[in-house]
Amino acid sequence: MPPKKANLQQFTHHGLTFKLGEACLINPDSESSPPFIGKIREIVQRGTTEADIEIKVTWFYRPEEAVGGRKAFHGLKELFDSDHQDWCHKNTILGKCRVHSLKKYENLSKIEQEDFFSRFTYKPAKKEFDPDRVPVYCSCELPYNPDRPMVMCDACEEWYHPDCIGLPATYVKAEKERFVCSECKRLNGGNVPNKRPALGGR
Repeated sequence: MPPKKANLQQFTHHGLTFKLGEACLINPDSESSPPFIGKIREIVQRGTTEADIEIKVTWFYRPEEAVGGRKAFHGLKELFDSDHQDWCHKNTILGKCRVHSLKKYENLSKIEQEDFFSRFTYKPAKKEFDPDRVPVYCSCELPYNPDRPMVMCDACEEWYHPDCIGLPATYVKAEKERFVCSECKRLNGGNVPNKRPALGGR
């Protein structure tokens, strides 16, 4: 008879409890590579002991592992969700990690080594991203990167990287300080407007 199969909600490995829906670090192909990261979708015990536990994971991809490679707007802790799934034995698991939405990641009081974020889904078989377009900001016209501070113009409410507009890269606007971009100043004859002048007589 084939071994009895049991679907589990959680299991223990190296003294840690892993549950459905959680993310985990998995043994890489080589010692010089970072761990693979997967989200646990199924937990199955295919025999009579915990040594027979396998997990089905949906893989997260690092930007450099996807078509096009890492771009300037990708965060250091950024991952892509994917539709790529595999079965792994529980012994391949190295530890736990957390993959947040971008909003939750930015609201963390402290970002730990095990914290990552995801805002795109990558479909490796089709080499496609969802969404395939995102808003761009600043004069450099790049998507938002949470690792690069930005400052908002109080006139037009556009966002800029400080180092793209001649300010120190670490510049942070003081609470009551007003910042107005050079384009708004140009449209207002060099003065500092409260709001950018309307274009086209509107």
